Amino acid sequence: MKAKTILITGATSGIGEACARRFAGQGTRLILNGRNTAKLDELRRELEAAGSEVRTLPFDVRDREAMSSAVASLPEDWSEVDVLINNAGLSLGDDKEYEGSLEEWDTVIDTNVRALLAMTRLVVPGMVERGRGHIVNIGSIAGDTPYGGGGVYCASKAAVKALSDSLRIDLVDTPLRVTNVKPGKVETHFSVTRYHGDQARADAVYEGFEPLRGEDVAEVVYFAVSAPDHVQIAEVLVMPTAQATSTLCARKK
Repeated sequence: MKAKTILITGATSGIGEACARRFAGQGTRLILNGRNTAKLDELRRELEAAGSEVRTLPFDVRDREAMSSAVASLPEDWSEVDVLINNAGLSLGDDKEYEGSLEEWDTVIDTNVRALLAMTRLVVPGMVERGRGHIVNIGSIAGDTPYGGGGVYCASKAAVKALSDSLRIDLVDTPLRVTNVKPGKVETHFSVTRYHGDQARADAVYEGFEPLRGEDVAEVVYFAVSAPDHVQIAEVLVMPTAQATSTLCARKK
C-alpha cells in the first residue's frame, strides 16, 4: 500500500511542527513548508534520521508565485498529495478595530485567508481527479466568538470556518473529506508573534492555567485523518479544560 503524502504549511513551529512529528513514521511521507529554511532543514534531518521520508518547500505562504513554483517543483512521485494541512496562520497586535495597523491586517488576512485559498486551489484539483484526499484547515475558537482587540484575526478565522464548510459542500459528491480544527488557547510561538516579541505579554496569556500544547492539537488532526474513509470529522472545537470561551479562563491566583 502506497504511503500517504501529507503537505503541512507553517511546519517549523507550534501546531504545524507537532503535526509533522505526529505523522512521522506512521506510513506517511511529509512535505513541510515554512519560511525559515534552517529550521525546515533541521526538522527534515531529524525526521529522516527517525526513518521518515521528508521534502521541504521553503516559501512564505503570502507569496503566491513562490507557492505555485514550489508546488510545481515537486517530483511526480511526490506531487500526489493525500492530506493537505492548512496550518500557517498568525495574529499581529491587539489594537482596537479603529486604531489598528492596515499593514498588519493585510499580513493577517494574506496569511490566514488568501494563502489557505491559494494552497487549496493548487492541491485539491489533483485530489478530486484521483478520487481521494483530505483537507484539514486549522481554524480557531476566535472564529466562533470574537473578542475586543482581535477583530481582524477573529474575522480571518471565521472565514476559515466558512471556507471549510463551503468546500465540504463543493466536494460532497466526491470521496474527499474536509475538517476544520478550532483550537482554544495553545501555548506556541503564536502570542510572541502577536505581541511583536514581548515574551512577558505572551507568557501572561497562559498564566494560571494549563493551556493546550501543539501536540494536543496534532493528536486531534491525526484522529480526524485516521478515521475510516466513510467518516468525516467535519469540525472539532478543542480547548483547555480551564477555558470556556475565547476569553473566559479559570486562572489560579
